[in-house]
Amino acid sequence: MNYSILDFLALLGAVGLFLYGMKVMSEGLQKAAGDRLRGILSAMTRNRWTGLMTGMLITAMIQSSSASTVMVVSFVNAGLMSLEQSMAVILGANMGSTFTSWIVSFFGFKVDMTHICFPILAFAVPMLFFKKSTTKSVGEFLIGFVFLFLGLAALNNYFPDLGKSPEIFETLKAYTSMGFVSLIIFFLVGLVVTMIIQSSAATFAIVLIMGTKGWIPFDMACAIVLGGNVGTTIMPLLASRGGNTTARKAAMGHLVYNLISAAWMLVVFFPFVKMIVWLTSDVLNLGDPTALYQLASTGTASEADLKPLMFSMSMGATIYHTVYNIVSLLLMIGFTKQLVQIVNKIVPTRKRTEEEFQLKYISGGLVGAAELNILQAQRETVVYAQRVESMFGMVKQLVHVKTGTEEFNKLYTCVGKYEDISDHMEIEIANYLNQVIAGRLSLDAKLRIGTMLNIVSEIESIADSCNNIARTLIRKEEAHTHFSEYNYKHIDTMLKYVSEAMSNMLAVLCDLDNVTSEDLVRNYNKEREINNFRNLCRTENIERINNQEYPYQAGIFYMDIICEAEKVGDFIVNVIDSVEDLMRRTNTEGGGIALDEELNPEKKNED
Repeated sequence: MNYSILDFLALLGAVGLFLYGMKVMSEGLQKAAGDRLRGILSAMTRNRWTGLMTGMLITAMIQSSSASTVMVVSFVNAGLMSLEQSMAVILGANMGSTFTSWIVSFFGFKVDMTHICFPILAFAVPMLFFKKSTTKSVGEFLIGFVFLFLGLAALNNYFPDLGKSPEIFETLKAYTSMGFVSLIIFFLVGLVVTMIIQSSAATFAIVLIMGTKGWIPFDMACAIVLGGNVGTTIMPLLASRGGNTTARKAAMGHLVYNLISAAWMLVVFFPFVKMIVWLTSDVLNLGDPTALYQLASTGTASEADLKPLMFSMSMGATIYHTVYNIVSLLLMIGFTKQLVQIVNKIVPTRKRTEEEFQLKYISGGLVGAAELNILQAQRETVVYAQRVESMFGMVKQLVHVKTGTEEFNKLYTCVGKYEDISDHMEIEIANYLNQVIAGRLSLDAKLRIGTMLNIVSEIESIADSCNNIARTLIRKEEAHTHFSEYNYKHIDTMLKYVSEAMSNMLAVLCDLDNVTSEDLVRNYNKEREINNFRNLCRTENIERINNQEYPYQAGIFYMDIICEAEKVGDFIVNVIDSVEDLMRRTNTEGGGIALDEELNPEKKNED
């Protein structure tokens, strides 16, 4: 055998080039159409059929069922998709993975892609230097496409030739003639290889190379493809480890579906493969996919004799992959509810209390589809703001509860717990956003992440101010000072204005992609109202202290609360400024500056 260690390393390099091409293609498309993909996945899941078509479309576009399933897990984790909806999308993703098989089979074995790869590069590389980020992303997609087929060609070149390696053929032959045992062995080979390289498309390409080299018979090639189908579940399972319970259920649903599909196929495998042979050779007239191995096993066939049969074998494997997924889909599409019930039993839901620190939508483990994971952080930021709003509601109650009572102590302790939760949430969300921004992102996505980092910082400051108001009430009681009816009335009015501002801010954060200038103006007007009322309270407070309507000490604590509440208004408007700044910077028509000045004239004067 004349096969050196350098040849083997070159073979591994060819696999790496193929995988890298798949990765660049997928990331390029996600960057070019990240917002559109989010829209497709969130809008086209109203029922199982639209969910099915969505899964097929997304997988066909990004050439990876694992990546699209990770996206589904991310959407389930972000609360944008129910578990039952995700099952339909996952079924569609499995079906969409066959599109890659057809591309690899047809272009890899029917068309010599090496002749057109470099002309494609001639167009793709200059696109990387365009200013428009979408054009750059399309260029990356085309470069990934070229790398994929260059890797496939290199795989074909560096795979050991059967004629020069007869001893390997004899070894493999012993493992391919044991009936059902051989089926299980090659099924496990496909499973393990796909789990290691995390790409069923790469496993399929390797199978085609082995089959077209005459190393393994057609039925064992199909067994490896079957194992590869189950092996794709490892990536979503890994991605869901740090996710919430629903995300883990979605990933488990992907595994359960593939295991059930593999189980029925293993039962009818050999008759099913015979049907595929008949369909390929007699119905579609693409040639007998088993003939290549039969001819190669004689040991007398030349490469010229084997070459015409390579296309038949590759198309037969692709047809097997496609028909198997279609039948599995038709068998399972009506049982998505039952699939959900099975998953719910395997992954039970753990109940948590409201005061327990937890992230509802994001986790450090879900960074596989960076462009799409931004939505998870966005939803988590809304949850963060809602918790701080609840904390502010506790402070409003605390103002009117007698200090030292059980009710006061309970509320005060709860405010302290929410302050701790706020600190943890700010750190976790910021760390997650830093993980996401480390991926390959579009310019708009990076701007959005920068905005969200500013927002979580301001929300944490709101929580600090809420805690400061609660502590001021404690200090007031320790000083044996009491508020007048006037003080309580004006504190309630200020807290009411701030509460309205917080509600307006939450409305903006909940629908960040559809914010209008009217939404922003409403928030800026509320901020002016808060500032004006603070100024009024400050002036009247001095007058009433001078008139000895209440003690100086009471006036100090009173203004501390009023000013701390006004600070909350400032932090809220800082959030709105960040949103407005994002709108301005992503405005491709260059009209953002005028918009900024129109919305907030005070900001213009500050600048």
